[in-house]
Amino acid sequence: DAAGIRLSAVNPGTPRADARLEFCDHGDLLGDEWAIDCQGFTLYVDAPSAPWLEGADIDFTSNATGGQLTIRAPRIKGEAPSDGAGLVERVRWLIESEINPQLASHKGRVELDSIDADGVVYLRFGGGCHGCGMADVTLKQGIEKTMMGRIPEVTAVRDATDHSTGSAPYIARG
Repeated sequence: DAAGIRLSAVNPGTPRADARLEFCDHGDLLGDEWAIDCQGFTLYVDAPSAPWLEGADIDFTSNATGGQLTIRAPRIKGEAPSDGAGLVERVRWLIESEINPQLASHKGRVELDSIDADGVVYLRFGGGCHGCGMADVTLKQGIEKTMMGRIPEVTAVRDATDHSTGSAPYIARG
């Protein structure tokens, strides 16, 4: 007999964070969950997940195919570093929280190689971006614009990748 539904945070505080909602039996409960009585069921919030799920909203919207469940947890991925944080920390946060999720649609990613004294950021492309014929466009029109717009100390973004070694580019170099 089902005890209810458990809500937990998976990989909290990281750009890969997500909320998990699953049915649970009494034997699945650890005893430290927060129990919330809802209409017809009990929602159990995993105790270690609670700070990451603070302020979360769970909405169900009916539609022609049944419905859509949406969980919004504004704190689950952690918080961006303050403007007073180090340049490397702020650049890494932007890469992991905004740039790499966009590149993931092409199975690509970038990682920070270095930042020089003049504020030039050097990145290495990986996955589908490694060897991609559009990497230069992605770098200039996407990544560099985003980085320079969000982090004033960044003066330019350069590619430190040897694209000739890319084995599975999203778009082959011509």
